[in-house]
Amino acid sequence: MRFTDFDTRGYPTVDVRTGYAGWVGTYEDTVQDAMDIALLDRLSEPSWSTVDRAVDLGCGTGRTGKWLRDNGVRAIDGVDLTPEMLAVAAGRGAHDKLVEADVTDTGLPAGGYDLLIASLVDEHLDDLRPLYAEAARLAAPGAVFVLVAFHPQFMMVSGMPTHYTDEGGEHVAISTNVHLVSDHVTAGLAAGWRLAEMRERLIDEEWVALKPKWRRYAGQPVSAAYVWRRV
Repeated sequence: MRFTDFDTRGYPTVDVRTGYAGWVGTYEDTVQDAMDIALLDRLSEPSWSTVDRAVDLGCGTGRTGKWLRDNGVRAIDGVDLTPEMLAVAAGRGAHDKLVEADVTDTGLPAGGYDLLIASLVDEHLDDLRPLYAEAARLAAPGAVFVLVAFHPQFMMVSGMPTHYTDEGGEHVAISTNVHLVSDHVTAGLAAGWRLAEMRERLIDEEWVALKPKWRRYAGQPVSAAYVWRRV
């Protein structure tokens, strides 16, 4: 679904690689753990400490990779499209290997991972099916795929694209798409995944404390986590 149908900001828009290269210097100060890490904390599965090998799809600066390490995941590979983000992730040291590649075509060997995770990536994809298919290709038997996403309802209500402020103080949007919950379910089932758990995060008082201007969105779902198991 085209985000332009809901866009209320009208920021100039750049592609994903250009956008994250421009955002890298302030990314860690901008993205709140309440959006994604808080949802990972609330999942009842998988048992993170039993994971032998994980792949972090769209690993960015390594925020998710560090959380996985802190929660007992023993080996983690990371994939990202943007060299500048990978350089920050390398400095953080949470990953065993980092690969510059598209999350839908990683080039990694098939069947090598018992956990696959993608956080705040899907809104940059025109079509979800290649991501779910690539995750299925990489998955070992019985693997789990955890995907954390902006909630489509929030994107529609707020009219706000993924964006950052450049060095000149201007707001710049990164190519953004809206994917319905049904789009995730359709793509996941088609790739041979079974939905095991789903959690949604609402704009609550914690969020309002972080972003006071978001009080007008109180009670709206802002993000969602899907837990898939390989059929």
